[in-house]
Amino acid sequence: MTGTAGSAKQAVPGAAPGVEAAVAAFVHLEARLADEARYSEWEALWDDDGTYWVPMAPDHDPHVNLSYVYDNRRRIRSRVAQLNSGARHSQTPPSVMRRLLTNFEVLDRGHDERGDTVTVGSNFALFEYRYGLTTWAGRVIHTVRTRPDGELRLVAKTVHLVNAGGPVPTLAFLL
Repeated sequence: MTGTAGSAKQAVPGAAPGVEAAVAAFVHLEARLADEARYSEWEALWDDDGTYWVPMAPDHDPHVNLSYVYDNRRRIRSRVAQLNSGARHSQTPPSVMRRLLTNFEVLDRGHDERGDTVTVGSNFALFEYRYGLTTWAGRVIHTVRTRPDGELRLVAKTVHLVNAGGPVPTLAFLL
């Protein structure tokens, strides 16, 4: 997905001021690809230094505390290969999923040697059907980098589950 200077400055209806249309569209694309089990396309959104994290509590440090998921780029690639293999029995039959993202807001802006970054937070509700309906909810934080060529890439995704402190069903898919 690419962004242009003109589209990057358009506001998102219903979002906090400063959330660019291109970034919101990118985050929605990331969610849709995960929902539709389009894992290779989902993986292609990630930059080389990407981190995918699902902590067990909002104030945890992934270097000190146990996490549900804490993947660097190599582990993301491995996770996607497992999901694509069809041999992940916890996803036989595969879950049917749809999620809603709302309440977008800009949390931070930055710049590094690879490009400009923006960190956006949003609330989500994920509906998973596999033998029965399971609802997942929480807050998701995306850091998106705009490379010098205008391409958008995912640098970090952190998912704070509402029920993270209690029993959590098997996470055999992408949150």
